[in-house]
Amino acid sequence: MKKNKLHTAITHTLTTLSLLSLPCIGIAQETPETAEETAESTNLERIAVVGARGAPRSVTSSPVPVDVLTAEDMQSVGFTDMNNVLMTLVPSYSLARQPISDGGTFVRPATLRGLPTDKTLVLVNSKRRHRAALVQIGGSGTQGPDIATIPTAAIDSVEVLRDGAAAQYGSDAIAGVINFQLKNNSEGGSITADYGTFYEGDGDQLTVTANKGFALGTDGFLSVSAEYADSEATFRGEQYCESWFCVDEQSEEFIAAAETMANEIHGSDQVQPWGQPNSSGTRVFVNSGYTLNAEAELYAFANYSESEGDGSFFYRYPGNGTIEDIRLEDGSIYNPISAFPGGFTPRFFGDVTDYSFVGGIKGIVGDFGYDISGRYGSNEISYTLKNTINPSMGNLSPTEFNPGDLTNEEAQFQADFTYDLSSYVLAFGVSYLDESYEIKEGELDSYFAGPYATSDPWMFCNDDFTATDAGLGVIANGSSLNCANYTSADSDGDGIEDDGFAGVDAVYTVVGVGSNGFPGYSPEFSDTYSRDSYAIYGDVSGDITDNIFAQGAIRYEDYSDFGSELVYKIAGIYQITDEVAVRSSFGTGFRAPTPGQQGTTNVSTRLPNGFPVATGLFPAGGDVAQALGANELESEKSTNFTLGLTANYGDMTLTIDYYNIKLEDRVNAVSTRDVSTTEVTDPNAAGYSAYQNYLALSGAGVVGAESIGGVFFFQNAFDTVTEGVDVVATYNVETSFGATTLTASVNYNTNEFDSDPSEFFNAEDQFDFENGTPDVRGVLSAIHRYEDWMLVARLNYFSGYENANNSSLATIQSFSSEFLFDMEGSYNISENLTLSVGVRNLFDNYPDRGTMGETCCGRIYRSDSIVDWQGGYYYTRLAARF
Repeated sequence: MKKNKLHTAITHTLTTLSLLSLPCIGIAQETPETAEETAESTNLERIAVVGARGAPRSVTSSPVPVDVLTAEDMQSVGFTDMNNVLMTLVPSYSLARQPISDGGTFVRPATLRGLPTDKTLVLVNSKRRHRAALVQIGGSGTQGPDIATIPTAAIDSVEVLRDGAAAQYGSDAIAGVINFQLKNNSEGGSITADYGTFYEGDGDQLTVTANKGFALGTDGFLSVSAEYADSEATFRGEQYCESWFCVDEQSEEFIAAAETMANEIHGSDQVQPWGQPNSSGTRVFVNSGYTLNAEAELYAFANYSESEGDGSFFYRYPGNGTIEDIRLEDGSIYNPISAFPGGFTPRFFGDVTDYSFVGGIKGIVGDFGYDISGRYGSNEISYTLKNTINPSMGNLSPTEFNPGDLTNEEAQFQADFTYDLSSYVLAFGVSYLDESYEIKEGELDSYFAGPYATSDPWMFCNDDFTATDAGLGVIANGSSLNCANYTSADSDGDGIEDDGFAGVDAVYTVVGVGSNGFPGYSPEFSDTYSRDSYAIYGDVSGDITDNIFAQGAIRYEDYSDFGSELVYKIAGIYQITDEVAVRSSFGTGFRAPTPGQQGTTNVSTRLPNGFPVATGLFPAGGDVAQALGANELESEKSTNFTLGLTANYGDMTLTIDYYNIKLEDRVNAVSTRDVSTTEVTDPNAAGYSAYQNYLALSGAGVVGAESIGGVFFFQNAFDTVTEGVDVVATYNVETSFGATTLTASVNYNTNEFDSDPSEFFNAEDQFDFENGTPDVRGVLSAIHRYEDWMLVARLNYFSGYENANNSSLATIQSFSSEFLFDMEGSYNISENLTLSVGVRNLFDNYPDRGTMGETCCGRIYRSDSIVDWQGGYYYTRLAARF
């Protein structure tokens, strides 16, 4: 593929003048047609732009650990979603499937080195990528870029910097940096069609990708990439059957109605489906550059993406607080079971629109390099909820709602410069960033508090449990109203039953407010949260001696909502011999909580104690969370240290890197706090805190507070230490039977508390935080090429982990280690056409079945497990080049 003239010139000049981070720098190569050419290409050093603000460096000569993944690496993976590609090739990058997690169903959160996505900075062509509109409602409240919007067809290479780099690249770069380099071909192209299905016969997936390069005159290029992907749902659960309600134990009529509902809504007899959701999307990326003269080039790249998905919430069964008897205005009894004779499962739909544009000019004037750019990015999620009700509206409730939209927007202007000082390179720059997060109000019915949000809405009964005139009127008309139902109750929480009346007639029933499953955004919680910031940085790097390369960086950033911060970093590598080197880095970093984390609100069904309850998330700086004891969010601060060894012996390369990341004031959701309307006045009695939480909600004016069973919010909850080791080894073997590349990548990672988290985390959450994910992840792969054939074999390893059932820690489940084996074979039918057939998880392995409350409600496997629980998958792929 041809490169434009200035790009070639600049790439060459970079090796001598050390110009920084140019968007078009890449390591794209023609696909080798023979085993000999392949062997030669695999022996080439992989070059990375990230890690040093001066000249690009090879992986083994970089002062910090960097993985460089080529387009060929990505093509050897049996995935098309960029998140899954990274997880397969980078062991310290982890990903979980969350089928019931509101917007998390559609935008999947990931981790790098055990830290959430928002601790990793994502770049495209060395420019910051805008965030998704989704704020994950649990854990750290992650709000990071949606990497799934980046089609593999558009990518020439990916650089994964596994080290803190906030001093070089800014806020978020605590765990590392991922830099996607776009293709820059001016001619030629490719088209690939990939189709597969799971062993279970479901989850069919079709992906079609294409790339085409165009020349812009004689001095420019335009590379256009597109992707269409469609993925059907999988079902890996069983019928809903718990101690509180079991579908199979109901009447034949009920079972038939429940299964009919399930089939019509999500295509399975199981009323509570577990698996991957339906999803589809169309994505386009454009990359371009144009030479103005021998010293300057214009560049621009942009993307547009539309995707949609749908998934289910928890099943609503009769008597679960939603399907309850209520008394209508005419005194008759109404129950939603009349509209949903088999209960109902709310169905959640999300439409995601993502687009961005980056443009700038770069060039070289003597020893001076410059890159001046501007960018704009937007991500919007529009929600729809079907097959549900607003319980508080009773028989007048619709069954479909638009609960509102979320939009994240960013605009940034940036100027980066370098100056060659012979033995050293000075890099410096400034930037200005404006960002906003908007919560758009939903339709009225999605948050409306209907009459049945309060007890006795039609005032049929007096305070002394006698009927009012209105009550006597409906009784006269045949109503079964009984205000004076008697029961003994411990109303004051002292453990002694009180004589008196406590209403148990349907007239007293209080039900939830808003579209059940995901109440809409009301005016009180709909707003735009915005801020701006500016930064200035300096970076110097170079060879101190023939054997020592070092760099130092310092950055000052000022945020309109979090004040200013000064961070720094030093790093170096010492070449002991021509083959062996040691490297180390030390730096500080910070991350300012996003406007989305500061403003998001949500009421959804969660399982704080294994039992589904309506749970509210409220902004830490708002009146509601403040009434519950929350404090305004503050920035997170980090200290990073790495120590590594690199070796390069002919056909073998080896890197071993130890890392230690201390994170202070880490933002995380607090453990869910119970809410109860049962009056308890004794501070030492059970239920007192839950009642106080209800009073706080009610006092803060939360509509429907009576129907909320739990509350939580984000806080700077604790300090942590993340520690681990990355080992990456490659070995190339050439024989008369072809060329083989062997790769072993292993990550060992632990997370521990460095402060007392008990104020914010209960014992269960503390245990799961430190023990709930595998400590060791490994990927072993072999790629063998012989003439027109290629065979890929890959082994994924996950070590064991543990999970607690509740805060007593009396029951802890240990999950065993898992091995997942992938294979793929490819044959070059012609010079430009390749057919591949492969299988993921060849032996159809699944993680251990869950045995505790969190795997209730038809769920067999922990849905947040990073060990895949979909089973084996086979596929075929046809790729054409032209």
